[in-house]
Amino acid sequence: MIKVAINGYGTVGKRVADAVAAQPDMEIVGVSKTRPSFEAFVAKERGFPLYIADLSKKGAFDKLGLSVAGSVEEMLKKADVIVDATPGGIGKENLPLYKKLGKKAIFQGGEDHELAGFSFNSDCNYRDAIGRQFVRVVSCNTTGLCRMINLMDKAFGVSKVRATMVRRASDPGEVKKGPVDAVVLDPVTVPSHHGPDVQTVLPHIDITTMAMIVPTTFMHMHAVQMEVKKPATKEAILNLIEAHPRIGLVRPGTGIKSTAELKEYAMDLGRPRSDLWESCVFADSIGVIGGKDVYFFQAIHQEADIVVENVDAIRAMMGTVKDAAESVRMTNAALKFTAI
Repeated sequence: MIKVAINGYGTVGKRVADAVAAQPDMEIVGVSKTRPSFEAFVAKERGFPLYIADLSKKGAFDKLGLSVAGSVEEMLKKADVIVDATPGGIGKENLPLYKKLGKKAIFQGGEDHELAGFSFNSDCNYRDAIGRQFVRVVSCNTTGLCRMINLMDKAFGVSKVRATMVRRASDPGEVKKGPVDAVVLDPVTVPSHHGPDVQTVLPHIDITTMAMIVPTTFMHMHAVQMEVKKPATKEAILNLIEAHPRIGLVRPGTGIKSTAELKEYAMDLGRPRSDLWESCVFADSIGVIGGKDVYFFQAIHQEADIVVENVDAIRAMMGTVKDAAESVRMTNAALKFTAI
């Protein structure tokens, strides 16, 4: 069994912890919090040992009936691999400790590519992650872009990509964030960080991205245009997506035209936390002009699509599963996950 520590039990950490706990070849040795919160109570309910960075705050946890198993460093020593799910920028501060302990660690997309020196996507470069000490799982938007770009590139060759990210303002639980009644260019300049981030995984792809933030919390939406080298048809693209384990098709028969309806659909399907681990491509939006110009809309659940990528990254780094498709199959099966 691969022993996994989750350093940072928040939006991403709690989801990764549940996904890891469901895997037949992994176990959670502990999760960490900096202060008492409802998520600490969730960890208790799940039976995950709870560790804290500052043991002087143990009393605050004790008062609430939250048993503290020890310090974060004690937790890390028990692990084979650490999933660092701390807020962006904190992973950089944690890296020296991971190095000192000689531990493998996975960072999230909020950290710079240079921190780990390798950015990961299960579809694109699983084999290159085998045996690595440090890996960065790219952000939710980059994950969604990489899945579709890689799929199209393998089938038709991709000459260039132009994509606009319409991003949610905050996660549902982040009540202090805006914007309200505004559309914010993020950034005003072109490209946004998403294109260069894709190139950390797919360096040969010519991609330019633009981004804006809108007042919603559910999901991101991408408007993607790409030029392919070999003639493509809508039917061929639909067939490719239907065969992909982590790209779903939003079919016209569902009547779904919005991210809110997608989340409602996931909830009705009984998905944990209404999570959509797949990239959600709207079938009716797929168009092909002249066989070479392809366009489509895809929705990305910002809290969820990177979760399954973290699980695969664990296996690659530990070298226990050499084949990307087999790891994806194992991860999805353990979560009872079939793309919509």
